[in-house]
Amino acid sequence: MIEDKNPQRTPLSELGEFKLIEHLTKHFKMTHKSTIKGIGDDAAVLNFGKKQVVVSTDLLVEGVHFDLSYAPLKHLGYKAIVVNLSDIYAMNAVATQVTVSIAVSNRFPLEALEELYAGITMAAKLYNVDVVGGDTTSSTSGLIISVTAIGEVEKGQEVLRSGAKPNDLLVVSGDVGGAFMGLQILEREKEVFKVNPRNQPDLSMYTYIIERQLKPEARKDIVELLKELDVKPTSMIDVSDGISSEVIHLCKESKVGADVYEEKIPLDPQVISSCEEFNLDSTTIALNGGEDYELLMTIAQDDFLKIKGNPNLTVIGYITEEDRGMHLVTRGDEKIPIIAKGWNALKDQS
Repeated sequence: MIEDKNPQRTPLSELGEFKLIEHLTKHFKMTHKSTIKGIGDDAAVLNFGKKQVVVSTDLLVEGVHFDLSYAPLKHLGYKAIVVNLSDIYAMNAVATQVTVSIAVSNRFPLEALEELYAGITMAAKLYNVDVVGGDTTSSTSGLIISVTAIGEVEKGQEVLRSGAKPNDLLVVSGDVGGAFMGLQILEREKEVFKVNPRNQPDLSMYTYIIERQLKPEARKDIVELLKELDVKPTSMIDVSDGISSEVIHLCKESKVGADVYEEKIPLDPQVISSCEEFNLDSTTIALNGGEDYELLMTIAQDDFLKIKGNPNLTVIGYITEEDRGMHLVTRGDEKIPIIAKGWNALKDQS
């Protein structure tokens, strides 16, 4: 067989994260009856009897997902657990266990790893999950953290991305855009520090958005609240890549369209003021910022009165027929097509 000396080379940046996953996994077939939902949602769903098991895994890579020049190791350990638990809650499930694996270079002393694991321990305690295993190995390129989260959900109570129906309401928990703006503040102060290492920044004006970036919280409370309100979402996803990307995921999986109203998107005052400071459009940040780890869901209109006035939940739009597409309805009542501009880990940063 003659070797092809000029094989095709397709840059990963051409595909982006989600198209890459879709491309690499298109030949995977589910063959076990216990596999209820495989690749394509926030977590896999496995049926092992009365309850179904939910599994999700994630990687955090130094220099890609975090910068240790301003991310304390204890906060990083906490965040590594939380971002994985968020996927479990997005399935309407209860998180029960995690495994934690790390690859670490010899520049980290034992005390540094103790700080990292102190954050992991704190998150496990607060979210009531057991750390049941993992692995450690060496790295030539800094710190890599891999967490697998496991949860459980009553049969029939799991919420997938594929259940949205026309006329459902589009609802988001909390507020969005804060994590991205917190990152902008930290990056700006890092550059100032490079010029003048003696400079100590005053971050008191930005405490909320910096915490949203460095120490986010998963919305376990929202899953509990929905049960108290007797509301089961028709679809749900966590906001890790920005509202626009998550709306597209829900619509694609559910084969529907959506209208999102700009004036309804919940923004914290610190997000608005910091956007003005950076001369950024707050709606653009809310749509594309990511890392908020709020829950975006659709609910039947019949459930509207159950959530009406609840400060934890905001109706930001509604679901339409697929052929009507996905749009942002601006304050000027103009319809703009929604496209995914969220952060892409595979994009060439050079």
